[in-house]
Amino acid sequence: MNYDRYYTHDLINGPGIRVTLFVSGCQHACEGCYNPSTWDRKSGQAFTAEIEQQLLQACATHDGLSLSGGDPLHPANRDAILKLCQAFKQRYPEKNIWLWTGYVFEDLQDLAILQYIDVLIDGKFEQNHPTSQPWRGSSNQRLIELRNYRGRGGDN
Repeated sequence: MNYDRYYTHDLINGPGIRVTLFVSGCQHACEGCYNPSTWDRKSGQAFTAEIEQQLLQACATHDGLSLSGGDPLHPANRDAILKLCQAFKQRYPEKNIWLWTGYVFEDLQDLAILQYIDVLIDGKFEQNHPTSQPWRGSSNQRLIELRNYRGRGGDN
């Protein structure tokens, strides 16, 4: 997996002070996308074990981890994102993970990663459907609390 950038003190992508990772790779190519530079999964830099440890360490004094992109749930990103989420929850079980994806929950519900995600913002960005709802770019996107999803499992 590659990543475009990360912020260690983010106040925009979820509640509180967060660490936010923007991964590379997105198949949705939404018109008006805020991050078109992240569409190519080969762009950016390699997400290494060292970068993962830097992110996890930065989370120690923050409220949670936010995953955006690109699309963290692009098929090429899923294994690395799952590993990151598992490591985060092992180290910080009381903290939350927020994840933005262009896929809809109904198409993802069998993924094992969802048992680690606390809040999922799903659906493609639709430029012609603005919203004033927090943490969403368009009115079709849903903010889904997945805390009750844990324990149901999933394949990956």
